[in-house]
Amino acid sequence: MTTPADVHDVRDPGLPGRLLAAERDALVPLLRSRADEDWALPVAACPGWTVRDVLAHCSAALARVVEKRFEEGVFSPGSNERDIAERAGWTPARIIDELERGMTDAGPVIARAGGALDQVALGEWVHAGDVRVALGEPGAYAGSSLPEALALLVSVTRALGHVPVHADLDDVDEPLKLGEADGARPPGRFIGDAATLVRLYAGRSVEGPYELAGVEERELVIFG
Repeated sequence: MTTPADVHDVRDPGLPGRLLAAERDALVPLLRSRADEDWALPVAACPGWTVRDVLAHCSAALARVVEKRFEEGVFSPGSNERDIAERAGWTPARIIDELERGMTDAGPVIARAGGALDQVALGEWVHAGDVRVALGEPGAYAGSSLPEALALLVSVTRALGHVPVHADLDDVDEPLKLGEADGARPPGRFIGDAATLVRLYAGRSVEGPYELAGVEERELVIFG
């Protein structure tokens, strides 16, 4: 059984960095083991993007965080496409190197940002799941870093004032309380596995059975 990291109402500034480091240790060796032609595979969760595009976006986003390059429109679709285009001539190894550095160095910067960049770390973890699906690898939206990802999902949805949801997870010991319970509406209820919960919040297609009551799927999505 998996138990998510301790989650309190007070933000844990080190949590995003721990999630990135755990995912780095799992993802980077996997990427280095794959053939270059695998980088041309389409990523269903990101229409029009290949594995290369997703990883170039991820490495660029973390490089921006580390270097504190946040010009107007940063992380918009246009900005993301420009970052990908800038890396079009890079070898897979170079992109992986940049991604590994970003996953190592971004944590302290995110910690000091007071929560403003926490969602970047969660997005990187979700994109790692997108890449695993494209490569036919197991562990998408799950794996050893799932406890940290769930804890960060709780923290991010609270900070966003998101719709309140109580999640009873098949593969996690303790229920999760997501979103902001401000009394304006009763919490929704989710019953299912953790990977399905992540898929719903990330706006990804859902494969396994689940129950959702008191809230619509579209209300859960936190990534545009």
